[in-house]
Amino acid sequence: MTWTEVEVMNTKSSSEISVPRRFLGEVSLIEEPVMIVGLLKELEYKEGVVLPHVRRVIEMPLAVNDSFRPRMRTPEPDCPAPVIGIRVESAHESRVGRRMRAVIAAGILACVAIAIVLRDSAGGTLVKLSAPAAIELPLTAEDDFGSIVARFGMPAKDRSFHAGDHAYRRLWYPQYSFGLVLMGPDREHALYIGALDPYGRTIHSVQLPDGTNSASLLKKPR
Repeated sequence: MTWTEVEVMNTKSSSEISVPRRFLGEVSLIEEPVMIVGLLKELEYKEGVVLPHVRRVIEMPLAVNDSFRPRMRTPEPDCPAPVIGIRVESAHESRVGRRMRAVIAAGILACVAIAIVLRDSAGGTLVKLSAPAAIELPLTAEDDFGSIVARFGMPAKDRSFHAGDHAYRRLWYPQYSFGLVLMGPDREHALYIGALDPYGRTIHSVQLPDGTNSASLLKKPR
């Protein structure tokens, strides 16, 4: 076959046109009711000649004060991902950061140490700087160790010490948060002279047989 064109007739208008053979595809095997011939490209008839149809893109006019914007190309799936720069911390900045963290940690430890120092070992509460609150106790200068134990029970601690010519005896009652102080010529004959809070401050005193108050005696070393 050496022919290069095929004559095609429009059955409605009876007009004939020549179609280049290179645009023709497969022909249907069945001719009934009509023979179908495929095209390799979409064609258009223009000025008596059949040519491949070209789809033209109409560019929209630019808006006022707008500039040309290049089209963004979508990267191919197989292309490597773009490299993102990662800032690595320098050795100098690393040392400064470590020093700052060490200073902050030292400050926190110092605060904790101060809180521990201010914590009373017996009561387990923070030291209060307010004035001591006086309390009323059913005790007088005639009470001794026996009468005190009868009222409050056995103390958790019983400590004796001397200051000058007097013997002192301190009975610690943690459940009441006070210590009862006795004074006399010796431990066994000591009489009650007052009470101290967990921080050694006077919270109760009594009148002695000579008419003086025992508060001054509670300020002696203990």
